[in-house]
Amino acid sequence: MVQDHGMAEDITQDVFVIVFKSILSFNERSSISTWIYRITVNKCLDHLRAKNRQKRQGIFHQLFHHDTGEALHDKPNFEHPGVQLENKEKARYLFEAIEALPDNQKTVFVLSHIEELPQKEIAEIMNLSVKAVESLLQRAKSNLRKKLGHIYDRRKIS
Repeated sequence: MVQDHGMAEDITQDVFVIVFKSILSFNERSSISTWIYRITVNKCLDHLRAKNRQKRQGIFHQLFHHDTGEALHDKPNFEHPGVQLENKEKARYLFEAIEALPDNQKTVFVLSHIEELPQKEIAEIMNLSVKAVESLLQRAKSNLRKKLGHIYDRRKIS
């Protein structure tokens, strides 16, 4: 969710400390994994809100090195440089579009499509009904289609 490996590690450590300190207050209304996901999502959202208050540029810049523009993630197997450039451009558009989503839509989208969690568990993590999660997911997809439509229109032309 934070698109920054180092920050993700820091958040993981914070979550571990929170879980360690509050394990005795765990009330077993949900599974322990759901409880830990809820803590993690809240910590990620807290970080993103704080970061957005400090910088209004978003988390996309965490994907690429500030000075060189090189991707900070592992590079895939060799691909033609033209394909790499096209994929990098598509990833940039995708992450910009995801970043522009409202926090609740972004969270549902990430938990559903990146973490591949079932909607029922997402609902528990976010303290929402399954119907609310479905609605947020549909709105997120609709917003992403609107924001990314130009990519598909351009592909049809060429």
